[in-house]
Amino acid sequence: MSSFNPLTSILNQNKLEGPNYVDWKRNLDFVLTAESYKFVITEECPEKPENTTDDRVKAYDKWVKADEMARCYILASMANVLQHQHQSMGSAYDMLESLKEMFGEQNRTAKQTAMKALLNTKMAEGSSVRDHVLKIMSLLNELEVLGAVIDKESQVEMVL
Repeated sequence: MSSFNPLTSILNQNKLEGPNYVDWKRNLDFVLTAESYKFVITEECPEKPENTTDDRVKAYDKWVKADEMARCYILASMANVLQHQHQSMGSAYDMLESLKEMFGEQNRTAKQTAMKALLNTKMAEGSSVRDHVLKIMSLLNELEVLGAVIDKESQVEMVL
């Protein structure tokens, strides 16, 4: 990770140690999204093309390169003992699934806490609608980062 990139400094300052999994995962999502590598943890690798069009070759090469970069970000942002345990895994997705197995309970607890906060949020008397909407949006974003799936229509209904 280059030291001049402010996004990567987020990961440098918050290396995964175990107890900080939820915060680390949120920061990793920010960096992978900003660097346009997040698709490798949500999309399957295209089949390796043989004697096919340039578009399929480019799509495959793009996925492989992005996965390689995502793996580097993930490995560089974790404690050494976790690096050794995950460095031989085949893809960024495999690494994150393994980490989710190891530390996923924290994620579940954080998701439950955020969902309770969302469901119990009421607009305080005298507060602005803008502040209330921003608070709801913040909780919805937190839930999304934690892996909760709430469709856009339901999100709008929750804000209203």
